[in-house]
Amino acid sequence: MNIRERIDASPMSPFQWVVVGVCTFLNALDGFDVLAMAFTANRVSTEFGLSGSQLGVLLSAGLLGMAAGSLFLAPFADVFGRRPMLLFTTGLAAAGMFLSSTAHSVTELGMWRVVTGLGVGGILACTNVITSEYSNKRWRGMAVSIYTAGYGVGATLGGMAAVSLQASYGWRAVFVFGGIATTVAFFLLLAVVPESVDFLVTKRPPRAEKRLTALASKLRLGSDTILLPGLTGRPEARGVKGQQLTALFSPANRRATGLIWVAFFATMFGFYFVNSWTPKLLVTAGMTESQGVVGGLMLTLGGTFGSLLFGALTTKWQTRKVLLAFTVLSSITMVVFISAVGILALAFAMGIVVGMLINGCIAGLYTLAPASYAPQTRGTGVGWAIGIGRFGAILAPLAAGALLDAAWSAGQLYLGVGIVVLVAAAAIAFMRSPKLANSSTIVAADVFDSAEGR
Repeated sequence: MNIRERIDASPMSPFQWVVVGVCTFLNALDGFDVLAMAFTANRVSTEFGLSGSQLGVLLSAGLLGMAAGSLFLAPFADVFGRRPMLLFTTGLAAAGMFLSSTAHSVTELGMWRVVTGLGVGGILACTNVITSEYSNKRWRGMAVSIYTAGYGVGATLGGMAAVSLQASYGWRAVFVFGGIATTVAFFLLLAVVPESVDFLVTKRPPRAEKRLTALASKLRLGSDTILLPGLTGRPEARGVKGQQLTALFSPANRRATGLIWVAFFATMFGFYFVNSWTPKLLVTAGMTESQGVVGGLMLTLGGTFGSLLFGALTTKWQTRKVLLAFTVLSSITMVVFISAVGILALAFAMGIVVGMLINGCIAGLYTLAPASYAPQTRGTGVGWAIGIGRFGAILAPLAAGALLDAAWSAGQLYLGVGIVVLVAAAAIAFMRSPKLANSSTIVAADVFDSAEGR
């Protein structure tokens, strides 16, 4: 077998799980970064004398940076390699965190939040691809789900750390802590995470064979593994520099790209709506303020377990079918959740379920996206999918606020978002089951397998 086929067929080695663990830690930094600004918002507003609209722009700065990082930095991973870009973007995120702690005006802080977001956006695209490529076929869904669960862990533990640090040392300490954590991640990457196998096979940089030999040993692959299979396929499919983005719209890829973008946008819209607006909308629907906060925490709690549940189910059933079920159920349970406000225990229980399902949807999309593109365009494909999804994340809180001002009720808002999530379900239904593109056949052909239940 060639090295890609051997990785897919062989048991997961301890080294592979360590790589997944480091990538999960990096994804946890995304969760911390989002909550760091949210938890420091009041003190930052007081120090800089911010209006509500100015604070809103500041809160959006990080998300805008993340979208830009996914769209414009991630494609360089297909040119220079996943590992170099991952090191660069992690360093960029660390610098943004440290510099945020030195800001003396809202303009400075907004600028450094964008820089941090650029780094985080690039990190997410690269770590998603590496997690997928270093997992075997059986455990790929679970590995990506563990990686996805890192967001919730980072948000929860990071949020707790932010509250404690801010109370003792002020809001700037929160960003110093984030910078230190990201620097630790940088050195873990340097020590542990190797270059993508598929990048080494397709691009063949200097010492590619020597590096693949070392990797085959760490991965415990057979000595008869073919490390550098012969290149086949159309010349334009070989990842020529500068053609990665246009390759996403080639006849072979345009269907996959369109459906993945719709699914990411609609799912991220739903995810950020429920995580951003649930505490306030629960109060609007009749709960007390403290009950609304508890309802929001139920979503976060459910989210961590939801990603792991999704991964466990994919070891038995096809990833796309599990994702379709999660997406449809997410839409339905959102409506049930807001309708159950009058029964406190039921509402909290449904909050956990909604959190589980919508986070499972994110895990599913993170699993499908890398498998939908050939190796030479994988970083670009995943980066742009996440970037498009971030626009849904940015739009959701803004749209919800505008509709709330237009006298929409909490029930109407959840129903509307449930319909948006059903759009994601429709896109997933039209997909065919993807398989991680084989390194031995470097063809930018349609990598969707039409055989159901393979």
